[in-house]
Amino acid sequence: MNILIAPDSFKGSLTSKQYCDICEEAIKSVIPNAKIIKYPMADGGEGTVEALVLNTKGKIKHTTVQDPLGNPIEVKYGILGDGKTGVIEMASASGLTLIPTEKRNPFYTSTYGTGQLVLKLLDEGCTHIIMGIGGSATNDGGAGMMEALGFKLLNNKGEIISRGAKGLLDLHSIDISNRDKRIDNVKFTIACDVTNPLCGPNGASYVYGLQKGAKESDLPILDKALENFAKVVKRELGVDILDIEGAGAAGGLGGGLLAFLNAELKRGFDIISEAVGIEKAFQKEKVDLVITGEGQINYQTVNNKLPVGIAKLAKKYNVPVLAIVGSIGEGYEKVYEFGINSVFSIVDKPETIDYAINNADKLLFSTVKNIFSLLKSVEYIRST
Repeated sequence: MNILIAPDSFKGSLTSKQYCDICEEAIKSVIPNAKIIKYPMADGGEGTVEALVLNTKGKIKHTTVQDPLGNPIEVKYGILGDGKTGVIEMASASGLTLIPTEKRNPFYTSTYGTGQLVLKLLDEGCTHIIMGIGGSATNDGGAGMMEALGFKLLNNKGEIISRGAKGLLDLHSIDISNRDKRIDNVKFTIACDVTNPLCGPNGASYVYGLQKGAKESDLPILDKALENFAKVVKRELGVDILDIEGAGAAGGLGGGLLAFLNAELKRGFDIISEAVGIEKAFQKEKVDLVITGEGQINYQTVNNKLPVGIAKLAKKYNVPVLAIVGSIGEGYEKVYEFGINSVFSIVDKPETIDYAINNADKLLFSTVKNIFSLLKSVEYIRST
């Protein structure tokens, strides 16, 4: 029996690698001869660096950059097994969770630290950079990142604008002459699963501004700041990012990456599955069953979240899929339409969230062992 395990992480409790290892141990406690094929995965959010590094036998490294408020913070980045592809998560340098709730303010938070991470990858000699951009604390269109890369974003007096969305209100011109020329020879691939445009009622400010610390009365001003950013970018760089799908991702960073770095925005699952070559496992191995999972499976999972991405791939090869998840949320039933055959939660009785998080390893082991004991007992799986 060949079982492919390809989960996302359980945020705050289990990494995708830990999930794989626990599943393997549980399965082999019931079916010792089972062949386990492990692919710790991610969909562009938390765990992207680890997933790409582990599956390509690369290296994880650390450096110090500025957090969204300009304070020093140690962050990790990855170099894939080819030695030329780097991977970063912008949230590690410019993420919302880095700032206490009372200090969150998108008028001042900046993506400068993410730009410093890119510089580090350039120093490593990378010619391809993969970047996950979920979970930002910012609404600066990537202006801070571009400043770190040597672009000068100037006001009408020729002075460098202040960091954060506040500075975008004063943006008048862009000087590209001092940019780090190494970026001209780098391919940027961005994991982006949102389709929000830069501005308007469905744009970055109105949809995500409140969670980043903005007040209702701030939203029109933040939107105006990004609109001015788009206007100047179009005039100075010749790129119209105002209505492009995904330009509003990460507080407009999606748009900034398109305009300044000619980046390609792709779904996170597509990027990672291609980079790790997971489809080859279906082609080389006779995969009999797939196990996938995420922290909570719900109505959002069908928007090409990792379990559905895995299920679509398995369906192509007529392989059944079990989703073993932390919890089951509203609207999860839709996943059955995309190739997932059955869904199990590791929480088997009423428990607090803290208990479930702190004991996720034991709960996962118990759930997987019970599932395979049942399958074995009714002869759905025959050990060799």
